[in-house]
Amino acid sequence: MANYNLNLMKYNRIFLLVALTLCFVTKSFSQKGNYDIVNGIGIFGGITKIDIKTDNFITTEGDGFVGSLTATVEIPHRWYNMSYGMQLSESTISILGRPTTSSATNEFVDYKLFAAQLTLMGHIKLAGPYVTLDVGPMLQYNSRLEIEDKNQEGYFINNYDNLTAEDISNISQFNLNGAVGITAGFKFLKLRAHYIYGATNILKKLESEDIDASGGDSRFKGNISMFVFGAMLSF
Repeated sequence: MANYNLNLMKYNRIFLLVALTLCFVTKSFSQKGNYDIVNGIGIFGGITKIDIKTDNFITTEGDGFVGSLTATVEIPHRWYNMSYGMQLSESTISILGRPTTSSATNEFVDYKLFAAQLTLMGHIKLAGPYVTLDVGPMLQYNSRLEIEDKNQEGYFINNYDNLTAEDISNISQFNLNGAVGITAGFKFLKLRAHYIYGATNILKKLESEDIDASGGDSRFKGNISMFVFGAMLSF
C-alpha cells in the first residue's frame, strides 16, 4: 500500500506539472496571416487491455485504466492536426506460475504495472475534424512489475525450473512505443480507440539480473501490447 501511495503521489505531481505547462503554451495565434491555428486542451479517460507479447512466459491479457492530458493543435486548412501531452495508466498483467517446482497446479500471478507516457501524435483527417487516423510515438517510463498477492512472490514461473515470480519484477523501465488508432466525435466530445505496441524490449533488463533461468531461455524478449478505449473532452 505504501508503494502504491508513493507511485500515485509521484504521478499526480507529474500530471499537475504537465497540466500547468499545457495551460501556459496553449493559445490561439495566426500563421503568416493566412489562417488561424487553434490550440486547445484535451482531457481523456478510458480503459485498457494489456499484455506482454513474449515466448518466455505464458501470459494472459489484463485490464486497467488510463487518463491523459494533451495539448491539441488544430490546423483548419491542412490534412492533419497535431497533439502532445502525457498519459498515465495502471494495468494488470498475469503470468502463469505454480506454487512449488514440482506442483501440477498452475495459477496466474497478477502484476500491477504503472506507466507514464509522453506522446506526440499526428491526426490525419479522414472526415474533417470529426474523424481522424491517429499515429505517433510514445516515450514510456513504467514501474517494476508489482505482485498483487504477496503470497505468490515465491511462486515458480512456468517454462523455467527455478525462476520465481519475484525474480522477474525488475523489468526495463524506459521504453519506446508506437500508437495507431481512430478518434471520432464532435468538437467538445470525442471517442478514441488506440492500439499501442512496444518498439523496445521491456524484458531486456532481466538478462542483467542474477536470476536462475535454468530449464528455459536465458534471453528474455517481450513487447508491450495495449489497447486503449475511452472518451475525450476538448476545450
